[in-house]
Amino acid sequence: MSAHVMVFAPTPRLTVTVDQPADHPELHLHPGGQGVWQARMILSLGVPVTLCTSLGGEIGQVLEPLLISEGVQLRVVVRDSGGSGGYVHDRRAGSRREIVDVTGHPLSRHELDELYNLTLGEGLRAPVSVLSGPSHPDLVPADLYRRFAADLGANGSRVVVDLRGEHLAAVLASGVFFLKISHEELIADGRVGGDDEEELTRAMYDLHATGAETVVVSRAERPALALVDGEVFEVEMPRLEAADPRGAGDSMTAGVAAVVARGGDVRTAIRTGAAAGALNVTRHGLGTGRLDSITGLVERVRLVPAGSRPQERTTPDELAERAAER
Repeated sequence: MSAHVMVFAPTPRLTVTVDQPADHPELHLHPGGQGVWQARMILSLGVPVTLCTSLGGEIGQVLEPLLISEGVQLRVVVRDSGGSGGYVHDRRAGSRREIVDVTGHPLSRHELDELYNLTLGEGLRAPVSVLSGPSHPDLVPADLYRRFAADLGANGSRVVVDLRGEHLAAVLASGVFFLKISHEELIADGRVGGDDEEELTRAMYDLHATGAETVVVSRAERPALALVDGEVFEVEMPRLEAADPRGAGDSMTAGVAAVVARGGDVRTAIRTGAAAGALNVTRHGLGTGRLDSITGLVERVRLVPAGSRPQERTTPDELAERAAER
């Protein structure tokens, strides 16, 4: 398999942003959505990307040439059942203000079958497959993700995910190589009650026991936590002033996928992902960054053993028992 990454992005979005950096307003049109932002950062790190997606309606017609211009190898299922979604943001005052958000339409059973076959074929040719979430949970069923994780993982592709809710539970049932999730998402999913480090650490061990080989939990302005080879680390790095706080998590996931696709170890991958996420928030474009800047920052990122552990954490024997029950 060549050193490239397959990104499954089932519901890309058209992003329209009104900005005014000088005297006159500007209008920016870009493809967006989690998978697109992840693919963009993987490309920024010098790793080729195959983007598997579905497009429909007028928005889909606009998105296709924009996606091609990103430099990805685009594989598309053209939809008959409905259109793609998007949003319009006004950033003239400095911060983003949402004008409208169009969700798009759920994929039909036929479209899901076509997208599954296309994506599986591309994923089997890639050493790393990134399964990005739909723009709304109702657009793509969670069981599709369970099947992807099972079939890709069983055939040698390392599966990387940044998911939550039913879609996360689905891939855990099959097992994944790497999971990135935020502490806010863990709270929303009811896996933790707050941002207490011991509780987050316990949740990471539980996620590992139920199917995630390596787990990273981002914590907004606090250092991320990483569970690697049974040990928890804090991901320490220099603090940088944010121009746009969105997109750090997607860039982190992309950095991990890019390094692993090229044969790098998971600790270097996490450090690279953290650097990519940190650099991304200093820019206004989501999933963007300069390779030389990211590479320079990696040297300043450290994985430091966490200073506290839960008193009743899951033991290695318990992890093995839970894995055997899956």
